[in-house]
Amino acid sequence: MWENVVLGIIALGVLFLFIPNIKSSMRRNRDVPSDWMGAIIPIGVVVIFVVFLLVVG
Repeated sequence: MWENVVLGIIALGVLFLFIPNIKSSMRRNRDVPSDWMGAIIPIGVVVIFVVFLLVVG
């Protein structure tokens, strides 16, 4: 039980640590054009590789 409480406290601490940086980063990057292909291609390659591993194994 106390492990869950400590884990919750750590999770809240991490959230409070990173939320201000995330907000300021989103404010700065509002005018920058998004590059979805830079994210979609690696994710697609990983998905295809996982499907390949499932079919082979």
